[in-house]
Amino acid sequence: MNNYSSWRRIRKEDMPHAQELLRGAERDYVGACGRFLSREPSRDSIWTLGGNGDISAIVINSKSAVIPVLCANKDIPRPEFLSGFLRLKKIHSVQGIKNEVIFMEDEMRRIGRNASDIIDYDLMETDSLPLQNRLSSGPQGLLLYTPRLVDIDMIAPLQAAYEKEEVIPSGSFFSPAASRVNITNIIAGGKILAAELKGKIIGKINVSAVSFTRYQIGGVYVHPDYRGRGVAARMAAEFTASLIKEGMGITLYVKKNNIAARRLYSSLGFTVRNDYRITYY
Repeated sequence: MNNYSSWRRIRKEDMPHAQELLRGAERDYVGACGRFLSREPSRDSIWTLGGNGDISAIVINSKSAVIPVLCANKDIPRPEFLSGFLRLKKIHSVQGIKNEVIFMEDEMRRIGRNASDIIDYDLMETDSLPLQNRLSSGPQGLLLYTPRLVDIDMIAPLQAAYEKEEVIPSGSFFSPAASRVNITNIIAGGKILAAELKGKIIGKINVSAVSFTRYQIGGVYVHPDYRGRGVAARMAAEFTASLIKEGMGITLYVKKNNIAARRLYSSLGFTVRNDYRITYY
């Protein structure tokens, strides 16, 4: 069977081969690997190109996102199954490596779906501890700690502000209830750091995806009244250091037009690996 011949819904016998493909391409697809590892069969769909141990590409539909893992293949046949997705599920975004998202955008247009918003990012990574001087930045008295669920009322407003500023695309509805569920789940997972000053939580950062050997970090937010004082640098440095000490690499994506954030992550040792895109519908 030619591995470029056709797409099909993943079968049980394909799972080890799909995992092998994702492991080999992990550095570019941490989010996709995380969705694959945490998949719920009743909710998520996975399609593979090829089969019988010869898988060359994967498309994951998790919740309302479509995530292509095309591994830079140039001769991908059209994903005809997308039209079936649209009959059964709502697709709110396509996200992944920029060139591969563009390929999916073309297919979405072909079946009558036009993008409402497109955001480009730098996909950045590091496997090294940040410089020691970054671990001491920030205002005097800044306290960093892992928040607990009892802190939810103090940290939920930061999560809501982060989602409104960085996540929710233009023209979309913000759900306070969904935002509170998001931060509750993040705190319950334990991979989050909060910044407190004079008894007030003023910043947060958390893990947003876990793959085989890497963490993807996100949710970085500092209250506007405390920006420009080194809080984000201190949070990112300490959080990154703690995760790397677990033996994991770190990946993140940052908006290309966010010059300050790109400079911050570069100062912590992150380098640009690829172009990333999220296209909203």
